[in-house]
Amino acid sequence: MLDETWVEHRRSGDRELLGWVRPSGDDFVAVDRLGRDVTDAVGWTDAEDALEERGLGWLADLWQLTLDDGRVERVRLVEVSPRRVVVKADDMNAVGDTPTVTYELPFPAPASLAPFAGDPYTVDPGGSR
Repeated sequence: MLDETWVEHRRSGDRELLGWVRPSGDDFVAVDRLGRDVTDAVGWTDAEDALEERGLGWLADLWQLTLDDGRVERVRLVEVSPRRVVVKADDMNAVGDTPTVTYELPFPAPASLAPFAGDPYTVDPGGSR
């Protein structure tokens, strides 16, 4: 759940939300769109700079979701909001009527969602996609 003390930080120009700056004692912490800390406690400007440097491109990267049974599913982000994070099984951009498996996660995103650690150019038929 988004804390009311968090202050939105938007990119200049298109005003796209990059994340938030939250108070931490006398300093501030940059928080990304998944609700995860990007910095330790730093000055306000440093927190904003960290969000600017991070940008949004990383959201399009390949991710992995560790399921409750321990399997690791290769996924893509579908929706990222302060209400929830939705991911879908990576279907390699399939076209057609192939059913899509989605997972709804809380915000902030849990640690079970992580950047993909495998070779993004290899499909593992033995479990993770």
